Amino acid sequence: MSFLMENYSMLLAMMGTGVVAGVLAGLLGVGGGIVIVPVLFFIYQGLGVAADTAMLVATATSLATIIPTSISSIRSHHAKGNVDFALLKHWGVFIFVGVIAGSIVVTRVEGQWLTLLFGIIASLSALNMLFARKTALFQSLPGKAGQSVMATFIGFFSSMIGIGGGTLTVPSLTFCNYPAHRAVGTAAAVGLIISLPAAVTMLVVGERPLDAPFGTVGLVNLIGFAFIVPLTVLFAPVGAGLANRLDASKLKKVFAVVLIFTGLRMLYQVLS
Repeated sequence: MSFLMENYSMLLAMMGTGVVAGVLAGLLGVGGGIVIVPVLFFIYQGLGVAADTAMLVATATSLATIIPTSISSIRSHHAKGNVDFALLKHWGVFIFVGVIAGSIVVTRVEGQWLTLLFGIIASLSALNMLFARKTALFQSLPGKAGQSVMATFIGFFSSMIGIGGGTLTVPSLTFCNYPAHRAVGTAAAVGLIISLPAAVTMLVVGERPLDAPFGTVGLVNLIGFAFIVPLTVLFAPVGAGLANRLDASKLKKVFAVVLIFTGLRMLYQVLS
């Protein structure tokens, strides 16, 4: 109880993160992890946790929070017919293989490499949001072999930086002339395939760092999980409902500007 009283501002920040992450997950299909990871990364450092440890714990905790968020988002998108289960049937096993490989790598590397990777992917994702082509790069998805490679890479890199898949899945699909709303809904399901095995692996296999924040088991911080999840679950359907009523493209550009500064700040911290 004393920990909660002494760190109430941190807990309020986590709750605010949950609201923003839930809305963005449903509204823009970018995945809550793209918000949760950097916020937790800086929050934990504010508690005196080393940057390497902060990134490892932020990554694992983000993946754990994505599990219930994605379930809530899937239900909302499925009700609108925007989840492609035929695609998921083929992609699922390859995403899973990529996730397990990426999760094992996370438990064995220094956090600075994950910070570097997150900064690169976040910056590239932001640039894509700002300058995305209005026409698809390809007329359709590649054949099954090409899709298998896509799915494996999405699972691998998403699990390594603590995102649910929307950040990589949505642009990968839309580049191939896939309907945008269906890409967002399908990405929510991809998020569950990524987050569940990744979080379990990091919880069970991950070794708790000596300077990990209070309430950490393996690499997952249960305090962060407890204060973020209820709000992401509550607000993910709100975001999904807003997606059909608001100009998501303009909102995405605003978010992209914030994201690119966040990504560059993380890159600066690693490289400076």
